[in-house]
Amino acid sequence: MKVIITFDYELFFGSCSGSLENSIIVPTNKLIELGQKYNVNFVFFVDSGYLLKLEELKDDYPKLKDDYLQIIEQLKLLDFFGHSIQLHIHPHWEDSYYNGKKWVFNTKRYRLHSFSDSEIDSIVYRYKKVLTDIVGNKVFAFRAGGWSIQPFARLKNSLKNHNIWLDSTVFYGGYNKSKTHFIDFRKAPKKDKWKFEDDILVEDNNGFFTEIPISTWRYNPLFYWKFAITKKFSSSIHKIYGDGKPVGASKKDIAKLLIFGGYAPVSTDGFKSLLLEDAYGFYKDRENQYFVTIGHPKAISKFSLIKLENFIKKRYKNIQIF
Repeated sequence: MKVIITFDYELFFGSCSGSLENSIIVPTNKLIELGQKYNVNFVFFVDSGYLLKLEELKDDYPKLKDDYLQIIEQLKLLDFFGHSIQLHIHPHWEDSYYNGKKWVFNTKRYRLHSFSDSEIDSIVYRYKKVLTDIVGNKVFAFRAGGWSIQPFARLKNSLKNHNIWLDSTVFYGGYNKSKTHFIDFRKAPKKDKWKFEDDILVEDNNGFFTEIPISTWRYNPLFYWKFAITKKFSSSIHKIYGDGKPVGASKKDIAKLLIFGGYAPVSTDGFKSLLLEDAYGFYKDRENQYFVTIGHPKAISKFSLIKLENFIKKRYKNIQIF
């Protein structure tokens, strides 16, 4: 079974973005070191809207110019070491701004679907180009910000126009409907790869697009209770590197997880990395072709790095990129 370890390379989008250094640069350097140690490569879905915003404002704010140069340098380093740089779109960067001290996020248009067809096409073009200008013609895969890729028909033409043919957004069983998000993957094929055209959940062998979904695990309520307790009383080993605040889940959503549990992607983030081995064993027993994990540099901890390294030690020969 092929293992693909992916990371969404981004800041936090809550009331505090976190610093570039702690939320992206330092933890990503830890991942680079880990990759070099075992000669394995990861996939980084880069939030290129952030990079475009830095590029736009770097001449107005010395701090942003420094941030911009640091990211360019790190992305070039990732590419040099053989890691894959792919497209991650959080279009709310179109409406967000820097006030001289911090990023101020407007998430009213969090999904690409909030924009017109011509605006979507412009976003896909610009957000891909800022990456190809750095790593060359190697960008062909996509992951939607907040997994908000439905209805896919609205995005189809723009992705096709700019030769984005592989997606890794879907995770079986995923569902979230809120002011910012809309995902419903409950009817996704129970497969680890399929082709599609107009609907990301409908297999079409003649489709232009290929889906390699993120592997899914059904986390039981006990796990979320342990997660909550660890978060509240954790030692330094569980402290994540990122220093920002996420867009928080509602109290209702948290209560549902504590009572019923739920489906979520297999993750290398923080405490969730505890279940990497269990999830891998489950997919191996099903004789799947792919096992795909998701993580975020901002959300890794010393604990999750230990778990990830132990996982890589056993399976470094099976780890690959798209």
